[in-house]
Amino acid sequence: MRMPWRCLLLLTLLLGPLVSVAHEVRPAYLSLHEVRLGEFAVLWKTPMRGELRLALVPELSGRVESLTPIATIETGGAAVQTWRLRTEDPLRGQTLRIQGLETTLTDVLARVEFADGTTWLRRLTPQAPAATIPAKQPRWSVGGEYLKLGVEHILLGLDHLLFVLALLLITSGTWRLVKTVTAFTLAHSITLALAALGFVHVPQAPVEAVIALSIVFVAAEILRVRGGHAGIAARAPWVVALTFGLLHGFGFAGALAEVGLPEHHIPLALLSFNIGVELGQLLFIATVLSLVVLIRRIRFRLPRWTGLVPPYVIGSAAMFWVIQRVAAF
Repeated sequence: MRMPWRCLLLLTLLLGPLVSVAHEVRPAYLSLHEVRLGEFAVLWKTPMRGELRLALVPELSGRVESLTPIATIETGGAAVQTWRLRTEDPLRGQTLRIQGLETTLTDVLARVEFADGTTWLRRLTPQAPAATIPAKQPRWSVGGEYLKLGVEHILLGLDHLLFVLALLLITSGTWRLVKTVTAFTLAHSITLALAALGFVHVPQAPVEAVIALSIVFVAAEILRVRGGHAGIAARAPWVVALTFGLLHGFGFAGALAEVGLPEHHIPLALLSFNIGVELGQLLFIATVLSLVVLIRRIRFRLPRWTGLVPPYVIGSAAMFWVIQRVAAF
């Protein structure tokens, strides 16, 4: 089943105005690791725009004492601050608040690892910038937070969505569509796991640029089909999905690396994040196919040339990302 160009036009016009913000909404990350009873090593990572850091400050409701000065380094578009503190009041039961979070568009993933091996994990948002650290964190809650993180990453990662959309547009037939989506899922799941577990190390900046280039390639293939010349993406879309899916998996791993994996729950967190990515991807695909069914029931005529608008919008957006990301090397 090939997607009608009217649906393609609608979807790309909806996504088009958002292309410049792909991967711009990045979460901040706070880690407190108890190195001895009542003493914590703190890592506080906040996104940066150019040389400006988001004005966010983590605060605890109880009495704390700083043991070392705050050391700051800038890396990967973020400011990373580290220091040590001692809690004069027990950390369990205290309220953690991110001062200034309510005026931003970002979230904060907060993680506390206690010396007894237990972990507290919570995602703080502008709508809920504070949370109370409970006496004990249920094991399943770690998986739940990473599941939500995976869903949010794919739904906010517009470059990944445009690539999936382009694959849907060039794939004809239900069985070929199933093979293509399955190939993409398997490919990025493999590289996500390998990179997240440290078996493979790939520089993130070139990966992001090539991901954008993969979208340009598929958009160009859509134009070839419109011209009556089916390329490899039209003849064997699952091969393209499998090949470029490996690169997209490294992109997902880069997002996961920004917040890290909990030391005592690595398999659970990685699996949950990957399931979240798949759920978000399936939600997007289901939405697109639902629009196809809906639009096919609507009878209206547009000039034939408008059928070329969607691949040009997708390709132009992706080429913008290519130039932007290469320039940032």
